[in-house]
Parts: sequence; structure tokens; C-alpha cells
Amino acid sequence: MCFKNLPIEFDADGNARLKEGIADPYAVATSRPQVSRNDADREAEIQRLMAANGHIKDINMDPVTRVAGALAVNVTADLRGRRYLDARSQATLFRGYEVILMGRDPRDAIFVSSRACGVCGGVHSHCSAYAIEMAMGLTPPPLGTVVRNMQEAAEMGYDNPLHLYLLAGPDYSEAVVKAVNPELWPKAEQWRCPNERTHGFKTMAELMTELNPLTGKLYREGLDFTRLSREMFSVLAGKYPHPQTVVPGGVSSTVTMQTLNEYHAKLGRLFDYAQKMLGVWNDIPQFFYECDERYMQVGTRPMNLIDPGYWDDPYAYDASYENCNAWGERRWSTPGVLIDGELVTTRLTDINIGWEEFVEHSYYEQWAGDRYTTDPLGNPIGPYHPWNKRTLPMPTGKSWKDKYTWACTPRWDRKVVEAGAYARLFTTAMAQKQPANDFIEATGHSLRMRIPKGTSPQSEVEWQVPEVWNAFERNRGRAYHYLFSQLVGLINLLEAYDLFKKGEHRVAAVPPDKLDEHIPKDERRGLGWWGAGRGMLIHHLVMDGGKIANYQICTPSTINASPRDPWDQPGPYEEAVMNTPIIEDPDPAKFTSIDMLRTIRSFDPCMPCTTHVHTGSGTVVREVNTCSCGTD
Repeated sequence: MCFKNLPIEFDADGNARLKEGIADPYAVATSRPQVSRNDADREAEIQRLMAANGHIKDINMDPVTRVAGALAVNVTADLRGRRYLDARSQATLFRGYEVILMGRDPRDAIFVSSRACGVCGGVHSHCSAYAIEMAMGLTPPPLGTVVRNMQEAAEMGYDNPLHLYLLAGPDYSEAVVKAVNPELWPKAEQWRCPNERTHGFKTMAELMTELNPLTGKLYREGLDFTRLSREMFSVLAGKYPHPQTVVPGGVSSTVTMQTLNEYHAKLGRLFDYAQKMLGVWNDIPQFFYECDERYMQVGTRPMNLIDPGYWDDPYAYDASYENCNAWGERRWSTPGVLIDGELVTTRLTDINIGWEEFVEHSYYEQWAGDRYTTDPLGNPIGPYHPWNKRTLPMPTGKSWKDKYTWACTPRWDRKVVEAGAYARLFTTAMAQKQPANDFIEATGHSLRMRIPKGTSPQSEVEWQVPEVWNAFERNRGRAYHYLFSQLVGLINLLEAYDLFKKGEHRVAAVPPDKLDEHIPKDERRGLGWWGAGRGMLIHHLVMDGGKIANYQICTPSTINASPRDPWDQPGPYEEAVMNTPIIEDPDPAKFTSIDMLRTIRSFDPCMPCTTHVHTGSGTVVREVNTCSCGTD
């Protein structure tokens, strides 16, 4: 039984149903998670401490720099007790793509939703195509799925180094450490790096110096390799971001042997770099843990993780909801939900029916929520499910007790879950359901990955499920995910070569100019389960009369940046900050809240950061903003 809070049970055949005899089973007062503290308790403690010692400091980081897009974080810190008493995460801009898409041709969703993010503009295109082809009943040919997998491996090859070296990396650089943790620098000068052989730095001080923004070798090398991966994506898709060649039922690219060879030549350069990356991000946590064991508590939260899986088996995926559990468990990264470190399900239908979104603390009105009571298989869904959700913007003044963010509040089984690329490592390692291959082995508690020979000899590395989940392990996990994703790219490249040898060149179910004939006129639902560099990405679609009747996008940063829910459970950013100790000098004149920032950036926030929509005098006005992804 994977559900603890929602009143859902399963029959002998694994079909879900609502438990009998429960009036209004989805009411927030009926199905309640266990919560140890509410906001009233937190506020009372803050008032007591303020009356007792006055060493309470309110800090409003607006904006948080070195994240993609606009994010503000408000914290209340007890400087004497060296802890954070409260935290609020605020998404300050409205992403209105669900509003823009209403009434449009479903194919428009691929190109419009892609603009939801300027950092990861390929994942939305693919996720949208999945939702549309499910509603239209189109199954991509094997080569179409393989090309998609290769594209998305390349996109992860761009996204992970961007986070590790340009966004989060400077938090561990010489420039930052000397300024905010000066006591660590003499230790860094003496600390010998265990992985010198793979990354080339004798001491942690040398490594930190090369993380310096703009001037450091690791920083500049990160830029170079993000470019290389974008080139790989463009070889297959024509351009990046916002590809125009992703279509329902496959891709519209012209893929030749030369295309595959160009991709192969660039991919071959990444495996030496991956080994170097692992060395860097294995040494950084070890150094900090040895300097002060309190660093193991920076950014901690329970191992509650969710991911729908990524990269399809080209011979299993058929785009149907009816078979989604079968083809989902054949993905190269397995779908799954972890609650308190336990893998409770790998079924996509369970992930879907347990998913709800709340808006009590968000700048939206509550919708009616009475259109659907089941999914297409008859499994129960409630009024807060995305297929029932409507995007109804309601801008108001900021109030911590009421509404304070444009992010809504996604929950699974009414529990706070975290999205992240690293979640794919957990679910795949624990499930042991990955297709047979020569490069990745799931052991139940780890992933063993065999790195092919490059400039460096062939080697094997192993990612272990960590004992504690914190900011350092998020960064380490992304480094291993980089290697994981590129090995998936290699596996699919080899499959593409094999398909070419067999004479299989078809990449789409139907030619793009024939898609009109396949757009249904009756009511249909579709769902895109996909992933981004930040983790789980889902698009829910309703079509009627050949047009989009409802469209809902849930990004990984929506999940992680979510505000309080109806039971006062803080979102992942908020929870992780409140669990973070204050290790730096607590002198109010010197206090920077660096470990709070390390915590937030470890999630790799990507707030919707390109085009936004609002209504003014009855007119839809578009405002285009560039993404402030630079350094402090």
C-alpha cells in the first residue's frame, strides 16, 4: 500500500479505488498528513525568543542571485541559537503559459510551453509532445524515441555543469570561502584531495581557486562543456533552446549516419570530463564534513523524493495511458516515489493519482474541481488533481499568513516531496528494473557505472544511496547524474546505429503535414511524464473539439519552491532552510546567511524566467525578461 494519507486502496489486480464510507474523502480536513508543528507554533516560538534575548534577525533575500529567474527567500534567524526559525520561498513572477494555451491547436503547446524556461527549453517541448501523442494515440517508431533520448541526454549534459560550476559552484570557491568562512581557508591549504588523480588539484585550496567565477579554470571549463552539449542537441534538433523539430509521434529531424557520427564525436569528449567532475564533487563534501560535522546538516530534509522516470525503451513505449506502468518501468531511469527513504511505488498511475496541487498560499483563486473523478483507467482522482485544475490568477498583497508566491503547492499523497535529477539515481538504484545494458547496473542500494575509455582508461564508479540527505549530497548527486545521462546517451546512440544497419530510418509516426488528420474532435486527456535538469516535469492536457481545453505545467522548481500547504507543511526549500544550522560567524554585522544560500542553490532553482503574462485593462500584455544567471 503506497498511500498513507489519501483514502485510496487497491484490489487484488492492483486497481485503485476510494475506501468506502468516507464522506468527502478529498477534503483537506478529512485526509490529513501528520504534522508535528504548524505556523502558529513557529510564530509563538519566535515571539518568545524575541522577548527573551532579541537575537532574532529577519533577512529578506530578494532576489536570490545565481539562480535561474526570480526567487526571493525570507528567513527568521536565531543568531544566538544558531538556527533558522522560519523560512518562506517566494516566486515573484507569474508564468502564464497555461492561460496562453487555452483554445489553441494542441500542437502549439510544444512551441509555446517550451518558452516556460529559457534554461531547459527542450524538456518542455518533449514533455508536451508526450501529452499530445497520448491524447492523439500516436506511437513513435523506435528511432524516433531513440533520437528523443539522445537529445535529452545532451540537454542534461548542458544543464548539470551549468548548475555545478556557474550557479552553485561559486559558493565553494576561494572568493566566497575567504569572505564568509575564513576559518576554513587555512585548512583548505593543507587538505590533500583524495581525487587528485582525476581532477588534478593537490589541495582543496587549489580546487576552490579554480571555482572562482569568471577566472577559475573549472568555472570556464563548465562553460565550454555546456556549449558542447548544446551543440550535440542542435545536431539532432536543429537548434537549442526551443527546438522546432519535436512533434507528436516522434521528431521531424532528418537523421543520417553523418548526424550520428557528429553526435558520437562530441559525446566521446564528455566521459573524461565526467570523471573529473566526480572527483571534484566527491572531494568538496568530504572536506566540509571533516572540517565541521555540522555541514552534514546543511540543507537536510527527509528522503522524500519523486520522479516519473526518463528516457524510454524504444520497443516498450507506446504512448498509451493504459500501458504506462509497463513502459514506465522500462525507462532508463525508473519512475518512483521515496517516502522516508523507502521506495513505495514505481507505477506511473500511482504517481498520477496521488498528485494534487493547492493554492491556499499562492496568488490564484481556487477552481471548482469537479470535471473528472477518475483517470482513464478508472482509478480515483480528486478535485485538486491537475486534470481538474484551472489557472485563475489572483494577484494580492503579500501576506505570510495568506498568499505570498506565484508558485502553487504540489503534493503527493499530501506529503512534501522533492524533485531533482538525483531522484533518478535513487529510484533506478532501488527498483533494479532498468533494461539490460553494458554500462549501468542497479544494485538495490547503488548505481555502478562503467565509463568507456577516452583519454583516461576505462573505469567503474559507484554512486551509493547516502546516509543523510543534504545540500552537499544534492550537488554530488548531480555530478553522478551527469555521467548517468551521458551513458544513456551512448546506449541510445548504439541503438540508433543498430537501427540504421537494419534499414530503420523512420523517426515519426506520421509526417508533420498529415498530423491534421489525427487530431481528434472528441474529448481526450493526455499526460507527459518527463524530466528536466532539476527533476520531475509533468504536463497535463485536456483536448476537446480539436483544441486545448485545459493545460497544466508542473515544473520541478514549482515542487521545490512550493509554499505552505493547507496543513502548514513547508515546501522543500523552506523545510531544508529551517533544518540548516548557522555555522558562520553569527555577528549581525558579519552575518551573510551563506549556508542558507548554499541550501537553496543546491536545489538548482529555475524559476520561470523568460516570458510572463499579466492582464492590464483587459489586455494581455507580454513582458520579456532575460534570465539573471550571472554571478554575484
